[in-house]
Amino acid sequence: MTGTPLDYLIVGAGPAGLQLAALLERDGRRDYLVLEGGDVPGAFFARFPRHRTLISINKPHTGSTDPELNLRLDWNSLLGEEDDPRFTTYTGRYFPHADVMVRYLADFAAATGARVRYGTRVVRVSRGECFEVTDAAGETYRARRLVVATGLSKPYVPAIPGIESAEWYDTVSVDPEDFVDQRVLVLGKGNSAFETADNLMETTTLIHVAGPSSIRMAWQSHYVGHLRAVNNNFLDTYQLKSANALLDGNVRRIERDADGYRVTFSFSRADEVVRELRYDRVVVCTGFRFDPDIFDDTCRPALTINDRFPAQTEQWESVNVPGMFFAGTLSQARDFKRSTSGFIHGFRYGVRALHKALERRYHDVPWPAEKVDATPEAIADAVIARVNRTSGLWQQFGVLADVVTVAGDAARYHDEVPVDYFTRLGLSTDDHRATDAFAVTLEYGPDHDKVDPFDISVHRVAQDVPGRAHDAAYLHPVVRHHRGGQVVAVHHLAENLDNRWDKPDVHRAPLVAFLAQCLAP
Repeated sequence: MTGTPLDYLIVGAGPAGLQLAALLERDGRRDYLVLEGGDVPGAFFARFPRHRTLISINKPHTGSTDPELNLRLDWNSLLGEEDDPRFTTYTGRYFPHADVMVRYLADFAAATGARVRYGTRVVRVSRGECFEVTDAAGETYRARRLVVATGLSKPYVPAIPGIESAEWYDTVSVDPEDFVDQRVLVLGKGNSAFETADNLMETTTLIHVAGPSSIRMAWQSHYVGHLRAVNNNFLDTYQLKSANALLDGNVRRIERDADGYRVTFSFSRADEVVRELRYDRVVVCTGFRFDPDIFDDTCRPALTINDRFPAQTEQWESVNVPGMFFAGTLSQARDFKRSTSGFIHGFRYGVRALHKALERRYHDVPWPAEKVDATPEAIADAVIARVNRTSGLWQQFGVLADVVTVAGDAARYHDEVPVDYFTRLGLSTDDHRATDAFAVTLEYGPDHDKVDPFDISVHRVAQDVPGRAHDAAYLHPVVRHHRGGQVVAVHHLAENLDNRWDKPDVHRAPLVAFLAQCLAP
């Protein structure tokens, strides 16, 4: 493709690429193209997860007709117009089959008019006056801005001598009958490892799941990438002494011979005792990483977090390649294991925020905002109305904020602004030079992952008690007053079992008092 460069070239038609394309289409920004190596959108889900059950929840029956509120319990839908498809209409299964996601994404792409060129595998990206992207057929595409939405497509390989002789999550057989009476070592302690172990428990002689770190349960950490209850049946078989075991420590070497595998293992809980263990099979389930191989030296992005992710600014832009942005699960480098950017129900809002940031930066469109009376009462009512139904702040806890800016007697309410973006760039415009701002987030308590989530005393401390709101461990609203680029005051709204923060004396009155004090002359 020659001639004038496109405004945007998006690599990857998975959920993130389609989400951004839908937003560009909606706003009439049609000078873009999505390149997809597969023949359908979301081709990743045609292969993964290997055992075909998603762990992203799907709940059609919420008791509410509010589509915004329902997105709190719908982790699979993308953000579209009212008549665009919602995943919840495709299946009633709480943990859906992955094939449903493939069908849903195809329908979403068709409904939104996303401009996708399928069967176009990108093999090289370079940069001169603009980005030049070459596909496997030798055709070149040019663009002023590049959005990489390829996901984590390359297996993460730990530095273990002999690991190349093992089998891998993405190719190993998923038929339990292929493992009858075998001793199996599964490397990794994430959901893919336990998904694999759970699938093999009925036919194997024993299974060991091994890794250097302790298991973290999602129900305690509130990070949905940690081990989920749906995948933890294996833990019962270990703790109830049913042949299987967890090994805490490091694999030092893997050696294959005629009888299977010899694995040298250093145990963390036994003063680094080293043992040689025998297995028939070794399966590596250590996750995936970003594949930077398509980028040449003119635009190779810097990496971070053990080189698994591209390093990014608060605008999801490469730290060393201007004009290159990242969307989707790649964006989790900004909130790694702290929030939900690695998953559809998180990054769909991140992509929407990226779109707003691009509009502001390249098309002089201010961050969307609604006018609000600059009184403590009006601001408090606007905040409470939003936190009681927002899905964006709910899903992207601590990452996205609603921001109320105040300039004299005028206030504006901005939805779903990345916290780091606001802190670094602000939201003032020529006609609204804010002197004060209030950033509203939903957050867990600072030590939420260090307490027993099933201990009733933990929640009773702060439940609907305004004076103890700052002690809340569970998700609750936090309002921070910014002035002169600094946070000068913080207010917590009391935790509530029903996630409604609108009790007059418990929630509204303390918030009004806080805002009045902040805005006092």
